[in-house]
Amino acid sequence: MASRHIASCLVALSLASVASAALAQEARIAAVDSDRILRESAPAKAAQGKLEQEFSTRDRDLQSMAQKLKSMSDSLDKNGPSLSAADRQQRQTALAQLDSDFQRKQREFREDLNQRRNEELAGVLDRANKVIKQIAEQQHYDLVVQEAVYVSPRINITDQVLKALASGTAGN
Repeated sequence: MASRHIASCLVALSLASVASAALAQEARIAAVDSDRILRESAPAKAAQGKLEQEFSTRDRDLQSMAQKLKSMSDSLDKNGPSLSAADRQQRQTALAQLDSDFQRKQREFREDLNQRRNEELAGVLDRANKVIKQIAEQQHYDLVVQEAVYVSPRINITDQVLKALASGTAGN
């Protein structure tokens, strides 16, 4: 925890040094809200739609499997006492096997979804970074910061980046 705090302090000091040196030379600085880009940009929304379409069938299958699991469990709870020991054991085994399959498929689903989400977001960030670089070059910014505690609306160029991503004019 202390090393994280030290690293944060070093980054802050480095940024302060860069910022003060840049200001002394009248550098132009801008800031971009990366989280907003990942939530609101056209490529991010397209990526989300693509993921939903790609994983919707597996999601429905998992929901169906969960419902079947619940139904079997409820049935066993309700009818278990009246079943023979062999029938009860058979149903418990089937329920345990279905639960095991469900847990495995759910874990695989989450892993696959996370991997694909990371791939898609990497593509969005790559396009956004190209747009940011193009805007910085066109408007003669010396420094563009993507993560900051506070950003004055005066230097925030997130809306410009979102507009350029929506129009597809840059970063392709």
